[in-house]
Amino acid sequence: MDSPNTVLGKVVTVLDAFTAEDHWVSFSELVRRTGLNKTTLHRLLAELVGTRLIDRSGAGYRLGRHLFELGMRASVERGLIEVATPFLEDLRERTRETVHLGVLEGEEVVYVAKIGGHSQAESPSRVGGRMPLYCTAIGKAMLAHSPSELKARTLAGPLPRRTPRTITVPGRLARQLDTIAETGVAFEYEESAVGIVCVAAAILDADDRPVAGVSVTGPATRLRPDAHTNQVRAAAAGIAATLVRREKLRND
Repeated sequence: MDSPNTVLGKVVTVLDAFTAEDHWVSFSELVRRTGLNKTTLHRLLAELVGTRLIDRSGAGYRLGRHLFELGMRASVERGLIEVATPFLEDLRERTRETVHLGVLEGEEVVYVAKIGGHSQAESPSRVGGRMPLYCTAIGKAMLAHSPSELKARTLAGPLPRRTPRTITVPGRLARQLDTIAETGVAFEYEESAVGIVCVAAAILDADDRPVAGVSVTGPATRLRPDAHTNQVRAAAAGIAATLVRREKLRND
């Protein structure tokens, strides 16, 4: 990231100050979140509004539509989402639960697509949101097929407890990752959020490296994750095979 002391660094600081839950954010709140002085922040906001990266109204400021357009233009996940969407929609119809598509970034899963189920559960996930690998089914599915360096770094901890059922013992997580690598599916039982359970599978490239992961999520009171293992595995395999075929056609 650019130094916060540069102009570009300050612009990034302003953009990063907005959260997915925000509607409009007041100037005083942005001063608090960014730590920038009022004169500097006012000037930067005026320039960002002028370039349509930020919208302004009497209620305050919010991220602009032009920023979304640029993001979609630059997104390396766009091709993945195009390929995965039919499989995600089919999985949603078959399970009637919420499905996710996530990619690996550092030691986190970044959710790039989410299709709500017919009766959605309260889930902490959102498109563009991040969650730790070690406590999510989709994260564990990708971690199990990742290079040993990433697994070692994750297992070295710390593994902060997010719920009473979060796996915080490295040895237990390591054994679970071995099982996931063998079976091709990962489970989460209220490890990232109370009341939520999931089943996931990794989407692998031709060299068996994780490109992404797909999951089915629902409330612990209704969803039996083990009942959907075959459907999740099939969706992940279908996406993977389509991506490999596209790559071969592109290289021929």
